[in-house]
Amino acid sequence: MRTPHMILLLGAAMLWGAGHARAAGQLGRSATPQAKLAYEQARELAAANYKNARAQCDAVTGNPKDVCVAEAKAARVRTEEEARAKYEDTLKAYTRARLRVADAEYDRDKTKCAGLTGNEKDVCQAQAKAALVAAQADAKADQKTIEARNQARDDKLDAAWKVAKERCDAFAGAARDQCMSNAKTQFGK
Repeated sequence: MRTPHMILLLGAAMLWGAGHARAAGQLGRSATPQAKLAYEQARELAAANYKNARAQCDAVTGNPKDVCVAEAKAARVRTEEEARAKYEDTLKAYTRARLRVADAEYDRDKTKCAGLTGNEKDVCQAQAKAALVAAQADAKADQKTIEARNQARDDKLDAAWKVAKERCDAFAGAARDQCMSNAKTQFGK
């Protein structure tokens, strides 16, 4: 079971992997003040939305209340994790966000199942667990795929760099220096 948020995170992770070369680092290592402000605002918004949703849950009782609270928590986790992943802007952060959102949705689904009985409850729990396992597997597989693509891109660039250096070895003096300078500029060395 895929949610639009999971697909959004996957897309963001793919975009990161395709053109982003920043090394995975600590929270906000090179983040701009605007990014930090946006992150803090998103966390505050998530907290406020959670508080409002939680207050609405007080109007009901029993399992519907538990489900309401679990949905509010899942929404808060989703908002906070998406904001944090965007702020950190690393593949690791996007993957971690997807995993935490999957866990929150699993908790929500388990709460929904608690209101059922018999075989219906067993089936519900099995579906919730299957959705969790699928979401975790997809997040980890996507991370490995992006890492493999990045490694392949780096390997191709290294091979092309070696070819360019070899071509420059055919020259001597200033011509060789100019060739090497051009190659270094082209390959970012």
